[in-house]
Parts: sequence; structure tokens; C-alpha cells
Amino acid sequence: MKPFNIIVAEDDNWYAEYINHHLLLETKHNITRVSSAAEIFKLLKTKPDLITLDYNLPDMKGDETLKRIKNESKDTAVIIVSAQEDVDTAVTMMNNGAFDYIVKNNNAKHRIIQSLFSLQKTKSLESRISNLQAEVENKYNISTSIIGQSSALKRVFNYIEKASSSLINVSISGDTGTGKELVAKAIHFNSSRAKKPFVAVNLSSIPESLIESELFGHVKGSFTDAIADRIGKFEEADGGTIFLDEIGEISLNIQVKILRVIQERIVTKLGTNKSRTIDCRIVCATNKDLSILVQNELFREDLYYRLIGLPIHLPRLIERDNDILILAKHFVSSYCSSNHLPLMTINEEAKIKLNGYKFPGNIRELKAIMELACVMTDSDRIEAKDIVFSKRQGIDDIVNSTDTLKEINEQIILRLLSNNNDNVLQVANQLDIGKSTIYRLLKEANIESDLSQQL
Repeated sequence: MKPFNIIVAEDDNWYAEYINHHLLLETKHNITRVSSAAEIFKLLKTKPDLITLDYNLPDMKGDETLKRIKNESKDTAVIIVSAQEDVDTAVTMMNNGAFDYIVKNNNAKHRIIQSLFSLQKTKSLESRISNLQAEVENKYNISTSIIGQSSALKRVFNYIEKASSSLINVSISGDTGTGKELVAKAIHFNSSRAKKPFVAVNLSSIPESLIESELFGHVKGSFTDAIADRIGKFEEADGGTIFLDEIGEISLNIQVKILRVIQERIVTKLGTNKSRTIDCRIVCATNKDLSILVQNELFREDLYYRLIGLPIHLPRLIERDNDILILAKHFVSSYCSSNHLPLMTINEEAKIKLNGYKFPGNIRELKAIMELACVMTDSDRIEAKDIVFSKRQGIDDIVNSTDTLKEINEQIILRLLSNNNDNVLQVANQLDIGKSTIYRLLKEANIESDLSQQL
């Protein structure tokens, strides 16, 4: 246990020694003994971790002493030690900020030690939460979390700053892999709601049958698998921000229910008529054009105008000028730091190769490519040969290829076998062909394999 700075406030010398003795049994705490409230107040500037407070000090009542301590040093824990066994007094003191209330009896020494351990755990947890909060705030600092210097990205920075300084709803659009969730987090953690929850929901990954329960919660017994009450994501985000990713994927039925939450600021769990007021900011994201969905009557117009708020469009990586190399260096640096490796550099040929690629997977793809390059290189310098792009071909590449249909089929089968650990049955099912077809194509291509050993 980490030593605490403790004030033992007790006008009975014997009992002060009794408390002092038991506090020091486990850890060598720094203990100062006083016998009056006036002495406590003189020492509050030292910001003690704990004060054990005799309820009946000669110069001030216990409730008044506690109130002043909490006003002047709110982070100091106070354990009341009293001869009074009155329950109402104990409840009042606990409600006014006391960490514990201990009666002076034969069990007091055990209660003091237990309370001290509980306080240690509480302080440790508070410290961890504070450190994590600081890390999160630094991680999503606008100037450090979103990397790049292109004019296209500077426009995004401007919109993020505007969104962070207001509570307007925000809609983020852009291709997959452009960083929509990162922008949503930057907005939240730089806003007045930063200390409250950020709750992300990928709407495309939730089955239609479960999405209502996921968003709004349910009560026990509301459907077959509802074995206990559960709060929904909107309620979880109360006071903070809910990030609705892939908003364009939800059905018209769910759209109506989300619209009601936005309009009335209440949520109603499945299986009950009771509603709960909520206050959360909504940031949504999509890789589709919601206005076109509205035109095609696939998205409600009234919900569209509720959600659109401040629209932020994220450019594709290929549209971000020299940001490709800036991000590449950043990902290499992060990888080396995380894996305790010397910092690697990128040579000119590798840079040229990176700048010549279109990055259909955007930032997410670049990150994967650079991490693989760090693994592939045999030195502290990444070369062009270490930059490996995805071998997936687009339909235009296939159509324009000089390969025969037979050769293309062979390439597809070989790639799927590689992706499925040479599991012929799995590949056959995926392609909806027989296993014998795969064996025949491999034999005709003169590809030696031990696949024939599979049953």
C-alpha cells in the first residue's frame, strides 16, 4: 500500500495513540496528530490524503468541521470516528461527504484498516481514470491526432474546431478508411462534453432484429433472450456523444424511432411504456450520399434534416497532396515505438512508389501497408520492395488483362486457397463448385500440391 499523508484528529490521547498504532500496522504512513478543528484547518494547505476525525472535538461540532474540510480540500478523504452509534448521524455525515463512519467499539481497529484499504483502492482507481482521461484528451487533440497538412485536410480542421465549440449535431461523410470515427472522437474530446461518455455504434454490424434493443435498451422478458434489464446506447451516452456510424444502413422503421429520440429527447426501452429523458449529442457518419437516399425514399427527409447539422466531408487519401508521405512516416514511427524498434526511414524509391498508388482503402490501407513494410525490411530503411500493395484486382484490371479465362480462374482459386489455409472444401463452398473442379484446375496448371491428401 502506498503511504498516505494522514491527520489523526482526536482529543483523547489514548485513543489517538490507538488509531495511530493500527494505521501503521501495514504501511508506514506519514501521520500528524492534532486535538482540535483549528489545528486541522492550519494543516489543510498540505492537502492530506486522509483525516480521521473525532466527531466531538472541543472547538467545533463534527458536521461543521467536515463541511469546512470538504470545502477547503475536496480531495481529502474524511473518516468520522465517533462514540455515537446514532444511525441518522452516520447517514447524514456520509451524505455530507465522509468516506466512512466508524463507531468507537471493539471492532473499530478492524474497521479502520478495512476503510484504509478501501480508500487506497478508490484513490488508485481515481488516479488511473485521471491518467486515462489525460491520455484520451491528448490522443484526440486536433493538432496531434489527425495527421496531415493538405489544404483539403485544413478545411476539415476548421470544421472540427467549429463543431467542438458548439453542440450542433454533426454528419461526417467520406469513403471507408478516411477516418470518420477519429474525427467524431476529436470533436467529442475537444468539446464541453469531453468528460462524459463517447459511445460509438456501427449500425451496419447489428442485425435488424437486435438494433432497437441495442439503441434503446430493453427490460427483462421483453423478448426471448432478454434475461435481464439492459440500457441502450442512447442512454449510455447521456451527457456525452453518441456516434452513429453507417447511418445510411438502417431501415425506415428504425429511422422513425431515432427521429422520436432526437425530437423528444426521451428513450423508451423495449417491453415498457416508461420513458427516460436523455441529453446526448449526435454525430453520425456514412459513406453514402444521404440526400440521394432521401430522393429514392430510402431515408426519411425529416430525419435527414435533424441529423445533417454541420456536415463534414472527409477527402480520399489520394486527394490529400503530400499527406500520403506524412502519414506513412507517422505510421512507421508509431510502429517502431510500439514495438521498441529503432526508428526506420523511407527511401526515395519507396516514396515514389507510395505516391504512385491510388489507395482505394485510404488511410486504413496505408497504415496496414506501412506496418507490413516495417516487418518486411531487412534494415532500418524501408525500400520500394518492402512496399506491398493489395493484390486484389478491380473489374477493369481483370477485363483489360491479357490473361485467359482459365488463367484468371486459376488465380482466383489460388488466392482463395491461400486465404483459407488450403482448405479445399471451404473454397469449393465459397465458389459454389465441386472439390474435383479445384483439383482438376490445379493439375492442368501443373501446380504441385499436397491438397489431394485432403478428404
